[in-house]
Amino acid sequence: MTVTFITGANKGLGYETARRLVELGHTVLVGARDPERGARAAAELGARFVHIDVTDDASVDAAAADVADHEGSVDVLINNAGIAGPHADPATLTGADALGVLDVNLVGVVRTTTAFLPLLRRSADPVIVNVGSGLGSLAITHDPSRIESSVIAPLYTASKAALTMLTTQYAKALPDVRVNAVDPGYTATDLNGNSGPQTVTEGTDAIVGLATEKPGARSGRFVDRTGEIAWS
Repeated sequence: MTVTFITGANKGLGYETARRLVELGHTVLVGARDPERGARAAAELGARFVHIDVTDDASVDAAAADVADHEGSVDVLINNAGIAGPHADPATLTGADALGVLDVNLVGVVRTTTAFLPLLRRSADPVIVNVGSGLGSLAITHDPSRIESSVIAPLYTASKAALTMLTTQYAKALPDVRVNAVDPGYTATDLNGNSGPQTVTEGTDAIVGLATEKPGARSGRFVDRTGEIAWS
């Protein structure tokens, strides 16, 4: 049975991804920072809760140790935890604001990937899915036909652009692991005040697709629910 660990899985895209993968027969581990919400989500889903705060080295290491003790390995790691950051006037942004967003959206992925790699390498077909965004694409955010071109969110967009590069570097550096990134699309979640036109099910189509691919699929891709998109 496929063992899948998802960060930020107590709500939104993470929760819906967990729900769908449980239905598909995965053993799903719900990673969440809030113990109460995480445990409640896991109980609702028929999954197991694992406490993890991706901004804390000790918490991430403890989560990996917990999984090593219980499941012994991980087949799919979905780096989903993310924050939007401040919605303030960009002229007022501070270094602390930037560090806070990057600590979750980028550095958290590094921490979690490093801690879980030994568990992934025990799998016959290890997979990492990084939940990025079209808001991290230079091409998409400069295309006037796309809604992303009208969004002003310097820290969030910069963090997701960095995540796409991190994904391509991991894909090159880790030939034994399939590493890809996904753009869920503009989905109604707490991150955007539930303003997105897509449902969370539509928003998780590409995540679930990458998490359930057959062995031999390519690494180093950026995909949305319609297929592969260009790295740009």
